[in-house]
Amino acid sequence: MADTEEGNQTSITEFILMGFGNLPELQILLFLLFLAICIVTIAGNIFIVALVVADQQLHTPMYFFLANLSCLETCYTSTILPRMLASLLTGDKTISVRGCITQFYFVSFFGATECSLLAAMSYDRYLAICKPLHYAVLMNGSLCLQLAAGSWISGLLAGTTPVSFMSQLSFCGPNKIEHFFCESTKIITLCCSDTYQLELVTTILAALFTVPPFALTLASYVCIISTILRIPSTTGRQKAFSTCSSHLIVVTIFYGTLIIVYLLPKINTVRDLNKVFSVCYTILTPMVNPFIYSLRNREVKEALRKIVSKKKLTCLLPAEFV
Repeated sequence: MADTEEGNQTSITEFILMGFGNLPELQILLFLLFLAICIVTIAGNIFIVALVVADQQLHTPMYFFLANLSCLETCYTSTILPRMLASLLTGDKTISVRGCITQFYFVSFFGATECSLLAAMSYDRYLAICKPLHYAVLMNGSLCLQLAAGSWISGLLAGTTPVSFMSQLSFCGPNKIEHFFCESTKIITLCCSDTYQLELVTTILAALFTVPPFALTLASYVCIISTILRIPSTTGRQKAFSTCSSHLIVVTIFYGTLIIVYLLPKINTVRDLNKVFSVCYTILTPMVNPFIYSLRNREVKEALRKIVSKKKLTCLLPAEFV
């Protein structure tokens, strides 16, 4: 660790990400587990993007947003898991201050973008179920692009602003972060500068970029469920609910774990489980998204079936017909 004397303080240049260091006997097992999760997550989400691009029937607003979400989840996973895997494999838990702030930036960027994308997807389902006659007119290509672009831009703003404040702070020890990634509240506690402005900005931005999307998502599903319950036939209710059930599951997992980690009282029991719940929204949610959408969506299964059938036909035909 490189130290620089500043008066009576020593400025640190590296943090130690403790991760799951309290379980040394499970390091190899955890490495294999997270390596498998990393491979499955990246492969699954890239597959969803490729499927949406390749199949003409999936060129709809719902799957346009799903492709954006899959791109986002691939980036999210690539921000957190490679560093964790290197730490588990080599035992080197150090990360430079700049590297830590950079990781925090991307985690904030992708986290805020996911909140907005989930809200856009819920609004799409609201229009499809509650206003089906006007859906094609309201949810047009221009609006889809605007919602997707707005989601990515909001994430960019959410990540850039606090990092500009954080990069001006100094850290003088201790340098241990009790987490497996550079999470904002953990970094702030290690700072020896005045953090009032940073904490204020972080709180305002967190509220601005999570509460409105969550409120919009919640309001959309209240209207959706209300509309579904008014459908007279059981078959009609089941068909309507099947179009939004996958998204509802993803939203529940994502926001449920976020609420547990950041809003529940920091009692010892919850504090000890924070890493576990953080794994849910940063690692497990990106992994299960492709499975939830592919296994529960008829259109995705049909597109996959066509690809498999085409592949089988290609294998059976003589080379001159391929």
